[in-house]
Amino acid sequence: MVQQRYVEQIVTAHYQREGGGFMVRRPMPTRNLPLMDPFLLLDELGPVVYAPGEAIGAPDHPHRGFETVTYLLQGGIEHKDSAGHVGRLGAGDVQWMTAGSGIVHSEMPTQQFFQEGGAMHGFQLWVNLPAALKTLVPRYQEIPREKIPHGLSKDGLAHVVVIAGRALGVEGVIDTHTSVHYQDWTLKPGADVLTDVDSKHSVGVYVFSGQIKVGCDLQHINAGQFAVLREGLLVRLVVLPEERTEARLLLLAGLPVNEPVVRHGPFVMSTEEELQQAVLDYQSGRMGKIS
Repeated sequence: MVQQRYVEQIVTAHYQREGGGFMVRRPMPTRNLPLMDPFLLLDELGPVVYAPGEAIGAPDHPHRGFETVTYLLQGGIEHKDSAGHVGRLGAGDVQWMTAGSGIVHSEMPTQQFFQEGGAMHGFQLWVNLPAALKTLVPRYQEIPREKIPHGLSKDGLAHVVVIAGRALGVEGVIDTHTSVHYQDWTLKPGADVLTDVDSKHSVGVYVFSGQIKVGCDLQHINAGQFAVLREGLLVRLVVLPEERTEARLLLLAGLPVNEPVVRHGPFVMSTEEELQQAVLDYQSGRMGKIS
């Protein structure tokens, strides 16, 4: 088997309005990359600077059949749901929500952030669930920044935040229903790192700052681009020594579900009948509402 993965496809993210009117940079789903099984969606919010009283978020909306992962780099978000749960995310925090059988939730700026304004920057990732797990009871894992493991290369040029999975000898603390790796890498000029991945996993790299070389073929990837990698046990990430700035990227790897995907807005099911039932359950109030 080929040891280092190669770049099969490069997709440039497009800008799209979401939630209450905020803009996101979205590499997936797009026309050229509808999904990278098991990953359904990746949105980058910001970075955007809000004046006091201007910040917006995602008001009440439902989810069923998959998991949403919110990772915040800057700002403050408050989460509420139809089960009565309330949570808050600050810079560096993660919320891994298993929507499962269905829930209504909102993600809005905290009152303090709304009043004071400031920089907001973060990501939302959607992870599909196999048919057998789509009826799970909703679950939340809210992991504060200080509990998320960090790794550092021996030369100190590569740093990784391990949200899920493993890298540079450290293991994530989030419990995932399927095999998923979610990593935030910072690479200084001169960094040249190899990180291992499962040969059966889908693997992608999203660069959100700077530029890097990826894979055995050292393909050039700019900020706002997503690279799909194929075949192999290792992913090579390089920032040339002559670069003047560091690079930031997300590395995603996951075991494909390999099942039909039928989706409409916030619902991702396995059949048209299940999708129609999800819509009816939401419209009839069976998923509850936020009080």
